[in-house]
Amino acid sequence: MIRGVLLDVEGTTSSVAFVYEVLFPYARRELADFLRRRWNEPATARACAMIARDGGVEMTRERVEAEAIRLMDADVKATGLKELQGLIWQEGYAAGRLTSHVYPDVPPALRRWAAAGLDLRIFSSGSVAAQKVFFAHTEAGDLLGLFRGHYDTTTGPKREAESYRRIAADMQMSPWAILFLSDVGQELDAAAAAGMRTALVVRPGNAPATVGRPCPTVADFGHVDPLLRG
Repeated sequence: MIRGVLLDVEGTTSSVAFVYEVLFPYARRELADFLRRRWNEPATARACAMIARDGGVEMTRERVEAEAIRLMDADVKATGLKELQGLIWQEGYAAGRLTSHVYPDVPPALRRWAAAGLDLRIFSSGSVAAQKVFFAHTEAGDLLGLFRGHYDTTTGPKREAESYRRIAADMQMSPWAILFLSDVGQELDAAAAAGMRTALVVRPGNAPATVGRPCPTVADFGHVDPLLRG
């Protein structure tokens, strides 16, 4: 029996378009002003220090801003950038300027699975802080309380099996008792290599996915329920 469900966000619970057409442009648009106002705050300084270190640039506001823009342009899943974007989004959500898109089949499924006692968790390239504020401010209301844990790239790359082994250990269950849902074939292959059950999520606008290890395909979270029975 499946005891835990691990979920990707972009292309799985929320549309790729929302991330690329709303969240990313918002972070880019607000970047300079955010750094000007909050440069000396510990969380901002920590994220910027990672960006400066990984990019080999001087730790000045102008250099960090330029490096952050370069990473955004290249769509690099850098931990420091994701931390900084998460802080910017936190401010936007708190001000009521952002509301997260989720597919209509997602909220009832999450509530149904949580009510059944399943351990629901998120693994995303977006920071843990960004994940939490994302699910606390969705079109369907606050869904954050349905999740027991969140993982980002500080756990490890999403395309490496070891990351999923760490997550299973943190969830204190066998990988075989966890179902991972994602729209990215390489992520599913890595999770399967770690021993997890997997299912490919196909949503409108998602890029075609190639999965090396055969797994079920679902277009709606309502189709996941039979998989939870093992």
